[in-house]
Amino acid sequence: MYKAKTKPTPESVLEFLDTVTPESKRIDSMKLLKIFERITGHPAKMWGNSIIGFGKYYYKYESGHSGEAPLVGFSPRKKAFSLYFATGDDEREELLKGLGKHTSGKACVYVKKLEDINLDVLEELITQSLKFLKEKYPQ
Repeated sequence: MYKAKTKPTPESVLEFLDTVTPESKRIDSMKLLKIFERITGHPAKMWGNSIIGFGKYYYKYESGHSGEAPLVGFSPRKKAFSLYFATGDDEREELLKGLGKHTSGKACVYVKKLEDINLDVLEELITQSLKFLKEKYPQ
């Protein structure tokens, strides 16, 4: 049986962010923390050892696989920030067109630094992701 590796932990988000280098990435991380907390209304929690998540939802796929995940989140990775938003939402793809300099995979959006993106669009992505997940997976 599959067991999720990324789960909420009691580790301190601020202590984790204090370890982020270089300083410019740490400063951007603190800005992201404030934006995500303000938009979601949820306090930041560590998920695993490097993801900062906000809120959580429970999912169950048609295959029967189920689990919990943060509603949205980010991780200050070495090469770029990984931003976590809902997948499967057509509006996400439309919003990404106005985000600015980024790359994306199925689940993550990658941004090197905040000055490369439109923060208003980032806030819209967070808001849309919350709306989409709350509709798709009502508690």
